[in-house]
Amino acid sequence: MSDPTPSEAKAATTSLGDLLGEVSRDISTLMRQEVELAKAELKLSATRAAKGAGMLGGAGYAALMAVFFLSVALWWALGTVMGGGWAGVVVAIIWAIIALILFLVGRGQLKEVQGTPQTVETLKEIPETLKRNEENR
Repeated sequence: MSDPTPSEAKAATTSLGDLLGEVSRDISTLMRQEVELAKAELKLSATRAAKGAGMLGGAGYAALMAVFFLSVALWWALGTVMGGGWAGVVVAIIWAIIALILFLVGRGQLKEVQGTPQTVETLKEIPETLKRNEENR
């Protein structure tokens, strides 16, 4: 037969109560670490989501301004049939370009939001780790 592993040797010389206490402390520490990891990941995701939402809000405002200036420019151009109304069109086109840029940047920011991938991955490993410990008994 093979030599006992360090875990098996410790189990043979330590009381069941001490072993259970150690396991419960380890599980408690693991859970605390997982909660801290989740908090950190959620904070990062929330920051990215807020930035993306802000950009989309800016794009919405810029689009509103584009519609406003296009409407005023069209009204002015049709009313005077002179060059003064076209200045409003130029301003509206500038706002439309700003809206497009803000929209594309905001959409890109929202695509980067990942949630808590590392926490999910490490939580998936816990049952497998417990299974390995049971098989070694």
